[in-house]
Formats: sequence, structure tokens, C-alpha cells
Amino acid sequence: MIIVIKPEASKGAVQGFTALLEKQGVKVHLSEGASQVVLGLVGDTSRIQEKSLLAHHLVEKVIRVQEPYKRVNRLFHPDDTRIAIDGLDGKTRHIGAGYVGIIAGPCSVETREQIISVAQSVKQAGAGFLRGGVFKPRTSPYSFQGLGCEGLELLIEAKKATGLPIVTELMAIHQLEIFDTVDIIQVGARNMQNFTLLKELGGCRKPILLKRGYAATITELLMAAEYIMAGGNDRIILCERGIRTFESTTRNTLDLSAIPILKKQSHLPVFVDPSHATGLSWMVPAMAKAAIAAGADGLLLEVHPNPEEALCDGEQSITPARFAELMNVLRRYAAVEGRIWDEEDEGNNETP
Repeated sequence: MIIVIKPEASKGAVQGFTALLEKQGVKVHLSEGASQVVLGLVGDTSRIQEKSLLAHHLVEKVIRVQEPYKRVNRLFHPDDTRIAIDGLDGKTRHIGAGYVGIIAGPCSVETREQIISVAQSVKQAGAGFLRGGVFKPRTSPYSFQGLGCEGLELLIEAKKATGLPIVTELMAIHQLEIFDTVDIIQVGARNMQNFTLLKELGGCRKPILLKRGYAATITELLMAAEYIMAGGNDRIILCERGIRTFESTTRNTLDLSAIPILKKQSHLPVFVDPSHATGLSWMVPAMAKAAIAAGADGLLLEVHPNPEEALCDGEQSITPARFAELMNVLRRYAAVEGRIWDEEDEGNNETP
């Protein structure tokens, strides 16, 4: 249930009204937007009478939420969520609410030279975050599984060398204790419905990049995000990475229609991973441009200095030179819509 508060209501009056509602056995989520205050009621609202609420002098409107997801629902939080992340270079990166974020790096961390060189090149080209897999979920048990803790140390070294915040995938709950220096925790497609893991991530304050499962519906993705938010962590980035269909030409089928749907249904930022979606490096630039044009808040791109020699997913990785070319094009796409690429662009763009 959603309760829209009248604009003239004072904070003290809203707090008193919230306490009154909580006495009726529901949890109240307060969302203060630019133009209105919204109270989201979670729990058994069947005993709360709409007529009684509408009779209250603070209440402007009451809405019953039909969708099973509540906290991630835009009705609960009308304004876009913006996530701020500080880098070691002293710069704050923003994700969502008009900002375009780029996460780039190799599918997996292989050597010190590889990850540091990629980190330096993607930062110079305009990426705000460095990605790199250290624990790799692979279909075959004989495929390269990542360097594990050694890879994480190398990723942290690249973070120190460039100042870029780092993004890497968490495979299991017990790994959380070594992810203290990770800035964004990625939950992969295979773990999207690992509800035990999602509940645990609800108790941490790190941003979570939640990838859509390859056979998951949009509602199931939002319900997975709801698990994390129900635990108290509202710093979530949704990621469309393609779904499995009957088509075999590409690795997956990139569902670009998911972008406007997710933006309409939820207030959370939406990223797209065209690398995993297509599995073909020559398709990545076209799908990256299409994603930004469709309203995505950012991209997750695989960049490798020598894709043909990569230990993992080289066929879908672009080179640093190709990445730099793509960034120049994407900046123009972002500028057309008046969106903010990074802090340096803020003076030249109007925040939506």
C-alpha cells in the first residue's frame, strides 16, 4: 500500500503519522522526493481501511500495490535512486538518476601486468569502474575457474594504481569476509535466485550489481532485488545480460525492451552487459549504443589487451583501442539526452 502525503505536511506530523501506522503491525518505508513524500506500507495491510486513511488530514492519496515486489517498486520510491561510490583517486562516481556509468575490464584477472594495463587504459578512455573476475562460475569443471584470492589481490593492486572502484563477482556467502575492499559486489546470473545469498547481501551496505538470470522473467529479477532490499540494502543496480531463447547465433538474446520496463516499474539503476549478451566482440559496440539510447544507466563491458589469448571469454572481449573509440561515441549519445557522463561533465549538462 502506498500513501501519498500532502505537500504542506510538516516532518513532525509525518513522523507521528508513521508511528501510528506502525502500531497497526506494518513496516513503513519513507521516501522523500523532490515534490512529494510517499509512505510505503509493507506487511499485512488488509486490516487497514483506505477510507480511514483518506479521512486523515495528512493524506492526499492511497494506492494499493498489486505487484509482489514492494520496496523496489517505483510507486514506493517515485524518484530514481542514485548511488555514490568514492574512488581512491578522490573522485566520487554516481550511478543512476541521470548519470551514465561505465564498468570495464577483463572477464577474468589473469596476471598483474594484464589487469593493471587494462585498468589504466579503460580509465583514460572514460570508464568509471574496473571489473575483473576472480572467482569464475563456469559450465565445465575443467574450464579456468579464476585465480581466486590471488586474483582479488591483483584487482586491489590495480585499484590502488588507478583509483578506480572495483567490481567483481561473489560466488558464496563465506567469501564476503574477503570482499571488504570490493566497491561493488556482482551477483551473477546463476546466483540471481540464490535467496540465502541475497538475504545475506541485504545486511551489507555495499552496492550490489544484480544480473538477470538467463531464464528469469523481469518480475523474477525484481523479486530477487526485493530480497536484498527487504534485508535493508537499497544500493542495488539491475543488470540485463541477455536471456536464453531458441536463437543460437548469439550467446544469449539481449532483451533491450527490459530497459524501459525496468525503468518504469522500478526506481533502481539499470545496466546492460552486451558482452555476455551477444558473446561476439564485433556486436558489442552496436548493442552498447542501443542500450544507452534505450535509457540504460550504464554498461558492463569486457576489455582485454589480447582477446585471442584470454583465458576466459576472449571472443566477446574488445581491445582497449576499440573501447576508447566506443567511449567517444557513447559520450555523444549521452550528451544528446543531457545526461551526465562523469563529474567533469556536470557543468556542461543539465541533470534530468
